[in-house]
Amino acid sequence: MKRRDTRAALLFLSPWIVGFAVFTAWPILYSGYLSLTDYDVINDPSFVGFDNYARLFSDPKVALALGNTLFFTAVQVPAYVLVSLALAVLLQRAGRASGFFRTVFFLPKMTPPVAVGILFLLLFNGQSGLFNAALGVVGIDGPSWTTDGSWVKPGLVIMSLWTVGSSVLILLAALRGVPEELYDSAEIDGAGSWRRLTSVTLPMISPALFFVVVVNTIAGLQTFDEAYTAFFGAGNTTYANDAALFYVIYLFQQAFEFLHMGYASAMAWLLFLIVMIVTAIQMVVSRRLVHYEGASR
Repeated sequence: MKRRDTRAALLFLSPWIVGFAVFTAWPILYSGYLSLTDYDVINDPSFVGFDNYARLFSDPKVALALGNTLFFTAVQVPAYVLVSLALAVLLQRAGRASGFFRTVFFLPKMTPPVAVGILFLLLFNGQSGLFNAALGVVGIDGPSWTTDGSWVKPGLVIMSLWTVGSSVLILLAALRGVPEELYDSAEIDGAGSWRRLTSVTLPMISPALFFVVVVNTIAGLQTFDEAYTAFFGAGNTTYANDAALFYVIYLFQQAFEFLHMGYASAMAWLLFLIVMIVTAIQMVVSRRLVHYEGASR
């Protein structure tokens, strides 16, 4: 009976197992091999050992792209989480209208990234963009978001907040799972709104917050679509490209524009290592900051 159940389970799992092996496991392993070769797609790979990895440390654009990516992620993730949490708190108080607003907040997530990149150029145009026009109403002279290198990444961070909808829904579900008696007890003890937020709400939703932070950190380190569309698409050379040169964009250029597949594979493995290290650090930190209900201490 157990063997029959096992065979049935494997049969149902087989589409996923085959898909994972063909489209995930094999490409990962093959890219590891390519990272040790000089391969231009046209000719057969030639083994070069760790030359591609040594080149990573001498290529100034790798350092530039990695710096841009780390800066963007370090600014974007906290902003993303704070905006998501604020909107989730507002939705919790929206009553019957919350269903409508949940839909409104999530719809931008369905927008194609290419469209968001084009929209960025329209909204953040330094001369005629809607964002600077809004700042002008309150007497602020907006910067040149698309041409001033120091403002390109902040502009992309602001634009990324367009798609907070999925994180808002996750945090809203976590907020609705906080027992009301905890708030009642805190109020009886004289805790104000801020104290209830820091001592009850945040600890109780900390697993959801941690999930949102980890997922968006990984996504931030792999930023590509919007920045590429806005600053590198269709041979665009008129904007502040270096400021928007993120790591995955440079990897894409090496692989599909210059056909340096071996070097691009080495870049991919370096990114994988960075993501693993950052995630491991977050996991260690979470042991002190994340509260799991019912977990032993």
